[in-house]
Amino acid sequence: MKKRFVLYCLAFFFIFAVSGCASYYKVMDPASGKVYYTEDIHNRGNGVIQFKDEVSKTKVTLPQSEVMEITKDQYKANIHPK
Repeated sequence: MKKRFVLYCLAFFFIFAVSGCASYYKVMDPASGKVYYTEDIHNRGNGVIQFKDEVSKTKVTLPQSEVMEITKDQYKANIHPK
């Protein structure tokens, strides 16, 4: 019985870890007004960030930016516009 409980807890944790930890970001370059969408942002210090833009599939480095966390639905709608 105890073994089954542990297995259920591990399964729940795995499902939560896989599905609940994704973050989606809208990044705006205030200098150009260009908007990017990404799932991962790396802080390089002094306000500089680096990420992969999911629309253009390019690596972007910005010295200044405005970052907003968005929902998965908003993210998908903008990287795969209809």
